Amino acid sequence: MLLELRAENYAVIDHAIAEFGPGLNLLTGETGAGKSILVDALALLMGGKASSEVVRHGAEKAVVACVFESTPGAEAVLEANGIDPGGVEIILRREVLLAGKGRVFVNNQPATVAVLKQLAPELALVHAQSETLGSFDQAQQRTLLDRFASIATAEVAAAYARWKQAAEKLAALEQGEQERLRMADLWSYQHREICDAQLRADEDIELEAEKRRLANAEKLYAAAMGAFDQLYEGSASAEAALGAALRNVEELARFDARFADAVQQLISARAIVDDVAERVRDYGGGVQASPERLAEIEDRLAALDRLKRKYGATVAEVMAFGEVVAARLAEVEDRESILKQWKQELAQARAGYAAAAESVSRARQAAAARLATLAEKQINELAMKARFAVAATPRAEEANWAAHGWDAVEYRIATNVGEPLKALDEIASGGEMSRVMLALKVTVEEGADKRKSSETAAPRTLVFDEIDIGIGGRAAEAVGQKLKALSRAQQVLCVTHLPQIAAFADQHFLIEKQEVEGRTKTQVRLLDDASRVQEVARMLSGAVVTRASELHAGQMIAASR
Repeated sequence: MLLELRAENYAVIDHAIAEFGPGLNLLTGETGAGKSILVDALALLMGGKASSEVVRHGAEKAVVACVFESTPGAEAVLEANGIDPGGVEIILRREVLLAGKGRVFVNNQPATVAVLKQLAPELALVHAQSETLGSFDQAQQRTLLDRFASIATAEVAAAYARWKQAAEKLAALEQGEQERLRMADLWSYQHREICDAQLRADEDIELEAEKRRLANAEKLYAAAMGAFDQLYEGSASAEAALGAALRNVEELARFDARFADAVQQLISARAIVDDVAERVRDYGGGVQASPERLAEIEDRLAALDRLKRKYGATVAEVMAFGEVVAARLAEVEDRESILKQWKQELAQARAGYAAAAESVSRARQAAAARLATLAEKQINELAMKARFAVAATPRAEEANWAAHGWDAVEYRIATNVGEPLKALDEIASGGEMSRVMLALKVTVEEGADKRKSSETAAPRTLVFDEIDIGIGGRAAEAVGQKLKALSRAQQVLCVTHLPQIAAFADQHFLIEKQEVEGRTKTQVRLLDDASRVQEVARMLSGAVVTRASELHAGQMIAASR
């Protein structure tokens, strides 16, 4: 419910405050007093387009603000936008600067016009003369139909969430799978290349050593045989020299025991020389110059070098890379089963959503015909001769799936005989639009199940501007009765020129212009019972209020109660 509306330096308003109550709040006043200006101010707070032209002459900025009772839906919007709900009330403020820029505050926290537009359906639906604010688009039309028929969409929303999650998960997997499959071809080639190489740990080190030996076979043979000759075979070999020395030292030891150890040392040295000589002889005998084996080793080392350039600095690293690739290929095989699982999940979710959406669609189509019949009757009781239709068209293509189902709901009307049905937003008259909305709201409130759920709850405050254009007499009284009936379920604000409607007010506000210090100012005043009679009498008789008009006004107010 709207609790308070303030405007400062807004159009002709210097400073005005209106405190609204439950039920039917009516605004009356002379033509040009500024009644619609207040509606426009509220529309601005619902996210309407701002213009520097609304700034009062001589002021630097216009400020409009309002206070609403909070709702769960509005609190959810605030939390989603990082704004502290702040309690049981929501305070909206908007500043329009003369320079053309502006600022928005929600609960005294900086916000944006986009936040106001998100809050609007949760707080108020404003039907101004120039346009329908509060976004009475197909989404709002669908919500109104669901409310009329007490259609709950929780089940279809849950099914939609499951389908959406499965579709997004599978899409992500398939998108990643395409890339992974492309990589799998590379991994398979790499794994095959490494496996076909039949690598051994440290193979490259061993082959390099063998290559060096083969490449230097002649040098190795010459060195080995030269060492053998010098150690053992030659006439001046080390073994011959040690033998001669041993014999001389043995002779010394026969006469001097101090040389006994020297004898043993020479024997050991001679044995070592013999051993080394045998080894170099055997090594030299085994050295072979094999061009074929050298070429084979060089080819193998070249192959190993190619693998190391691709997969690692050493054979060990190449072998480790092969193990990693093998693991990745195994993962690809596992993902096939995961993909299969999610495809099954998506198929089940798709079937579940289709069943839920079809059920809701059938209910909407049945309710659409009932709503059209009842709303047309209500519309034509408001001095209109119109044909009205409600279409709930199922659009089962997946591109049209949503949490509320797959229906496109559209209200269509022909306000003149012989004219085709057209969408509501093509109605030229703002007064007609307001009356159509009034008739729809009354129809829904009278036909809706009283067990109201949060998902089908309508905006708590409805605002109608100049709803009585082109009507009078019984039609005006019918409008007043419908507004009164509607206000029993939710707060209604209405601008009117007709006493037949004004008589039904729960709170009656007079909008009047006064000249103060050479400037025109608009003021808002809540009328007491006596003042209400005077205002309704003025609306009946004009500038001169007569005793008869006062009596008539009193009777009208009493009858409305």
